[in-house]
Amino acid sequence: MVYFPRDDRLAHSLADAALARDTFPGLPRPAQRVLIAIAPDGRRFREWVGPDAPEWGAAIAFPQSRRIVLHGRDAGGRAGDPIVTLRHELAHLALHEAMGDLPPRWFDEGYASYAAGEWGRNEILETSYALVLRRLPSVDSLDAYFEGGEDRAGKGYALAQRAVSELASLDERRGLALFFQYWKDTGSMDRAMRAAYGLTLADFDLRWRERTRQRYGAIALTADFAVLGLLGGMTLLPLWLVRRRRDRRRLAAMRAADEVAERQARESVLALLLGETADPPDVPNGERDPSSEHAGEPSSDGPTA
Repeated sequence: MVYFPRDDRLAHSLADAALARDTFPGLPRPAQRVLIAIAPDGRRFREWVGPDAPEWGAAIAFPQSRRIVLHGRDAGGRAGDPIVTLRHELAHLALHEAMGDLPPRWFDEGYASYAAGEWGRNEILETSYALVLRRLPSVDSLDAYFEGGEDRAGKGYALAQRAVSELASLDERRGLALFFQYWKDTGSMDRAMRAAYGLTLADFDLRWRERTRQRYGAIALTADFAVLGLLGGMTLLPLWLVRRRRDRRRLAAMRAADEVAERQARESVLALLLGETADPPDVPNGERDPSSEHAGEPSSDGPTA
């Protein structure tokens, strides 16, 4: 390991972790020497990895020269756990040492993620609506995912790791060991898969896509509905607040009207109890009561004296 003094503690921690876990699933223990260079800052990291490395990478492995370059202490939270990151890159070198250039890009990246235990990548599958609304890509087409930007590469890592994990689960006792042996002997992934697991590459392709959809499709759909519900709630919340304020004003007006009516009723009852009466109503001219006009006069229908 080569590093600047400020990264001394980090370098020793990485070396101890690498030596404590110096084997990788299904592969013989690596025997080649590896140079690990810890860049002190982003500028030095870009200089050491060269212009062809992806911008989002926190570490880069160079299998031909058996060299790894990774960020030092200034890598930031996006770089993740440096111990896991280093194991990912060491897995690339171990796979290349054992298998040469046989593995395609998707298998190389998927195996490195699987060997490093980067299970957090499954979160991408758990929240991807593509698992429900679109058809999952075949393993052969996963290579293109690593050339389409950081977001697309993240999906490629997750899908590739899922494919390698599914492949290893086909033999619970030996995992990938027989597969790697047959693959190296024949130089063919399809033949190795037939000999190790009794499946053609096309059969496996259908299997891992179907099982991935079954395992993560419902979770992704639930997550998407939750996001839609949240967005809908954020949209309807202002309308609900306006209606609530309007109902409060309407309720306050109704309460005020009830209080006025109740006060008038109390005053009317009190006046009645105190013996107070209202003035008789005025009678308009020309509308006098006929009974009052003839009061005390004899009736024209009665007998006369």
